[in-house]
Amino acid sequence: MQDSFTSREIIRLTGITARQLQWWDERGLVVPAREGHRRVYTFEDLTEVAVICELRRKGFSLQRMRQVVRFLQKEFSKRLAETVGATSNYHLLTDGRALYLETSPQQIVDILKNSRQPMFAICLSDTVRRVRAVVDGRKRPGRCAPEKRKARLSS
Repeated sequence: MQDSFTSREIIRLTGITARQLQWWDERGLVVPAREGHRRVYTFEDLTEVAVICELRRKGFSLQRMRQVVRFLQKEFSKRLAETVGATSNYHLLTDGRALYLETSPQQIVDILKNSRQPMFAICLSDTVRRVRAVVDGRKRPGRCAPEKRKARLSS
């Protein structure tokens, strides 16, 4: 598996723009290593970009995405791609205020049942597995576009 990626490769794999990637670096959301003026991303960085794309599709602001990334780093104590294995199932749920990281289907159902507001759910494990499949050449790259844009294109 490829272990380092250029900005151009990240853009091709995720569908984000070069400016978005630069902006996320400048704001400390995903900070790649540097080789001179070039940004060099690890597989872990790519995975975080993919999760941020999922959050962006759900309408999260930059500030909220930063909170989610910090929350995940704190919860896992290491990078997301290092934590999520082939058989693990991590789900991130939020009502816009609280964040929940769950692995049990029963815990997820309990949170949804007790919620007084709509909940967003993202399966982090599926996102990491999709990134691995794309990098291994088993799947086509995705797009990091908001849901509403997708909906207009398909109608």
